[in-house]
Amino acid sequence: MPIINTDIQYRMSGGAGNSDPAAALGGAMSSTAFTANAIFDDVSSAEAAAGDAEYRCIYVRNGHATLTLTSAKVFIQAQTSSAETDIAIALGGEGVNGTAETVGNESTAPTGESFSQPTSYAAGLSLGNLAPGDNFPVWIRRTINAGAAAATDTWTIRVQGDTAA
Repeated sequence: MPIINTDIQYRMSGGAGNSDPAAALGGAMSSTAFTANAIFDDVSSAEAAAGDAEYRCIYVRNGHATLTLTSAKVFIQAQTSSAETDIAIALGGEGVNGTAETVGNESTAPTGESFSQPTSYAAGLSLGNLAPGDNFPVWIRRTINAGAAAATDTWTIRVQGDTAA
């Protein structure tokens, strides 16, 4: 049986028991699943007026018991629903099974990560091969343009790859 979407798990960072999206600022992988539209708070009127950039770290995990996810890539399948905000992603420099650095607060960018906005598998950021149980840290940056309207954003990131025959 091949790897299916539910085998690709998205977990928060912030420690093994972290369930607070605001604390997903790097560190060890949590056992709590990541939900795209709940990892950042709603855009408040203060954030919208001033503009803001916020960061979160998640882990992509191959939850299949026996199969390796090969040539895995992560990309932004659907950009934010607001024209005044956007999402960008970066691979954690720690790589496969590494523990992401921890940043001091949501306004602090991780050191050395390069953010981009790939929108397809072909342009996606390469996770390489993820054996059963392997994980890879991925940083997400939400940018709110100054003067934006307060909003509740929706967006989607996706991991795609192959399975050896």
